[in-house]
Amino acid sequence: MVAVDSDKLIELQKKPESIRNICILAHVDHGKTTLADSLVSSNNIISQKLAGKLRYMDSRDDEQQRGITMKSSSIALYHSYNNNEYLLNIIDSPGHVDFSSEVSTAVRLCDGAIVIVDVIEGVCPQTRSALSMTYIEGLKPILVLNKMDRLITERKLTPQDAYIHLTQVLEQVNAVMGELFASDIMEREEKAESNDVSNDNTLENNSMRRPVTEYQSVLEQTDDSNLYFSPERGNVVFASAIDCWGFCIEDFAKIINKTHNYSVDKMMKILWGDYWYDEQNERIKKNAQKNKQTPLFVSMVLNVLWEFYELTLIKKDREKLIEMMGKYDVKFSERDKKTKDFKELLKSLASQWLPLSQACINMVCNNVPAPHQLPREKIQRLMSGNKEFKALPEETRQLEKAFLECSSSPEAPVIIFVSKMFSVEKKMFSDFKIKPPTAEELAKRRDIVRRNKEKLELKKREETHNQEKRDQQLDNRDENLEKNDKETEQKVNETKKVGIDSNCEEEEKEDDADPEILIGFARVYSGVIKIGSELFVLGPKHNPEIVIDRKNNGESIEPGESLKELKSGWHVTKVTVTKLYMLMGRDLQSIDEVTAGNVVGIGGLEEHVLKTATLSSTIMCPSFTELTSLTVPILRVALYPKRSFDLQKFIDGLKLLNQADCCAEVHIQETGEYVLNTAGEVHLERCLDDLKQRYAKVDITVSEPIIPFRETVVPPPIVDMVNETIENKAKDEPIFFEHSMGSDKYIIEIDVKPLSESVTKLLDNNSNLIKQLDLHWERMGKSEHLADTLNHLTLDDTSPISISKVNVFKKELEQGLEENNLGSLENIWSFGPKKCGPNLLINATDYKRQPFWMRQNKYSTDFRASYDNSIINGFQLATIAGPLCEEPMRGVCFIVKKWEKIVKETESGPGSNQNIKKDNEDTGSCSERTSQSQSDVSGKLISAFKDSCRRGLSMRRPRLMTPMYSCSVLVNSDVLATEFNRIILNE
Repeated sequence: MVAVDSDKLIELQKKPESIRNICILAHVDHGKTTLADSLVSSNNIISQKLAGKLRYMDSRDDEQQRGITMKSSSIALYHSYNNNEYLLNIIDSPGHVDFSSEVSTAVRLCDGAIVIVDVIEGVCPQTRSALSMTYIEGLKPILVLNKMDRLITERKLTPQDAYIHLTQVLEQVNAVMGELFASDIMEREEKAESNDVSNDNTLENNSMRRPVTEYQSVLEQTDDSNLYFSPERGNVVFASAIDCWGFCIEDFAKIINKTHNYSVDKMMKILWGDYWYDEQNERIKKNAQKNKQTPLFVSMVLNVLWEFYELTLIKKDREKLIEMMGKYDVKFSERDKKTKDFKELLKSLASQWLPLSQACINMVCNNVPAPHQLPREKIQRLMSGNKEFKALPEETRQLEKAFLECSSSPEAPVIIFVSKMFSVEKKMFSDFKIKPPTAEELAKRRDIVRRNKEKLELKKREETHNQEKRDQQLDNRDENLEKNDKETEQKVNETKKVGIDSNCEEEEKEDDADPEILIGFARVYSGVIKIGSELFVLGPKHNPEIVIDRKNNGESIEPGESLKELKSGWHVTKVTVTKLYMLMGRDLQSIDEVTAGNVVGIGGLEEHVLKTATLSSTIMCPSFTELTSLTVPILRVALYPKRSFDLQKFIDGLKLLNQADCCAEVHIQETGEYVLNTAGEVHLERCLDDLKQRYAKVDITVSEPIIPFRETVVPPPIVDMVNETIENKAKDEPIFFEHSMGSDKYIIEIDVKPLSESVTKLLDNNSNLIKQLDLHWERMGKSEHLADTLNHLTLDDTSPISISKVNVFKKELEQGLEENNLGSLENIWSFGPKKCGPNLLINATDYKRQPFWMRQNKYSTDFRASYDNSIINGFQLATIAGPLCEEPMRGVCFIVKKWEKIVKETESGPGSNQNIKKDNEDTGSCSERTSQSQSDVSGKLISAFKDSCRRGLSMRRPRLMTPMYSCSVLVNSDVLATEFNRIILNE
């Protein structure tokens, strides 16, 4: 073990070629934190004996109690390998499904990943998620087959059976990687095909699909040799983290080299595979399975391990164990020779013989790329997402060079990504910790103690000679006590008057004794960040193209001082860096600067970063793509403080929780309730504990989980109450509504119909596309057709769309409308709620408005064009809160059959009682006859149409929809048989 001071780590931070950023991923209880303990012990931060017991990276009390990791935490470690020094930033991540968002924050900052698989349980759901994230983010994975000891102690397999089991587990992992690779290739081919079709502008060709054989040929032609895990390729570690040992093929190849004199390179190629050792001829041969021989890995590796465990745990033969370990240069200490705890003896010997930390870290240094060796494809994906990199502005594309070089020169632009904000107690910072005294300080303290002792002895001698003086002093003291009693009474009376205030002040001091400080969990991709550096904080919606447009229009670029002061449509603030920290697990070490390629904690971002952000010295830097998240918060509860005067503390605590937890979402309902969205029960419990004990520090009342409802309508019944077919079905007639607005009347006829489930799902799946199309037309309304400005379209301002996606969506939606007899695609007025929901507003009137898909800036003489947005806004308000229980609507289509205005004769004379089509021939005369202002009528029309939609739904067989959470349970066939037998026995 090597003890390294922080100065050495800071020195290595300036060498990108010596840095490795890795994360540890696995299913829950597969051994991530135990492995992390072994890695931490390699730097003498904790003892080797505590590895697997201390759980050093789990700093929270509930993590220690539950035995699971709930947050991502990083630590910087030193390692020396092949005469080179390395700095490893290791991030331990959770394995529980409720904390998958924490895994996303860790994966984004790393270049490699240690994926751990329990050899007994095999590939589990979170293992698949971990492998999927590493593939999507372009990480170099290393596989650790953990808990090998269980094959010996629990399953009691023979070495031959264990070898077969290990090959099966390895095949499972590689099967997952193959699935990811195949789906990625097919998706790319489909994207390329759709782009070709979009260039031809032919919707008919877009529906044609390639035959399966063509996709298979593409997969066969694509090189996937570097994708899979294989021991001979040096990316698989066999380990038992609880027993502190692990090895790769290279380790045993070196051992065999000493005993059998085979070259290491040759043994690495044949030690794993269908090879066997011929003892008679002392030769290694192929086709072990065909010749029914013991594979080389079994005879030279697993047999040795099985013998080691047998001598240690079963036979407990110390003498033979000493003889066996002597072959591998493992020495027994005096303590090992005397100990009676053979389990601890096994850990002690195994950690010397096959150190786990050395096997894993050496493999990381060999396989994981340094920060300046990142592939160009990964960098372009971070900068542009699915959008074509060439579509970015020229100033933005020039930053690619800074990413590739990972330069720390003063001229290099600073580019940093903050993956999350996390809170730390003030006492955890090195600035506020009591430092151990130096040797000089200890010597001074000894001198002070000695002098005080001499003074005390001198006083004792003086007291023996001055007894009379002491008696006199006692008499004087009695007189002083009487005076003090009077003064004390006065002070008590004064204290009673301000007792309540002083108690409140004391409580506030106690609450603020250890305030929570938010730190940004970040990585520097380019440049140098120093204390005092001024950087732009680019929000997730920041778009450099908008900045260029504003500059061209002569607008000033003024970033906000904080998120609260941001102007509408502006997503950039400016911050001055106040603190920088080296992340050391449970501790934070203050540093002055950090160079490119390192993971760092940044202070002073709490007013600028909500959850994630990009920091840069240039405003032309794009905002990084969103984190890959495989979970969505689905568990909702309502919160409120038990004491009303704690409301402000409660609100402030919710703000801290919303920032510090990357998955939690806090909303304020229309009713004023504070609603917390979490990923599951364990996540909810952690959030509530944090809120009560760390952030708000007040008592909180929590409601039962809130079940979201949706309001809808159903088709007319086919059978009656006695289950007989209804022959004479009543036809739904349009519903007539009349609204008076001053001197005018508005007549609205609405028909309410249900949407089919296929159309509803189609709208749900394309909600982002619909939303961005609507936003696009608001910004680019001058274009006459979608294709003219499609290059400017983006989804959520980050991920692009192509005309092919729009065409496919339009075609599928048109087919759905035809099947439901809901009219033409061009009659769609709006989607709702929020202009992107699963409800439709259809225009079936004589009002000729622009379709949703093609808006032109043409002047209309129709009077209804002035109130077009009023109808849309009324529709949005109605669909976001239905009449049954104020819940959003789903799968409802509102068809506007008639929209007319009737003007009273007293205002306009005879013959004015005509529909709006005739009134609209002269817009100026209509506006003169209108008694109210246009804005007043617009507001009333919003309310009127909202009421019409709500009443229309109430009159058309309304229903409430409840959510159903579906899950798949994967079990072995023997467990399934047992379950069925149990059911039969119960019957």
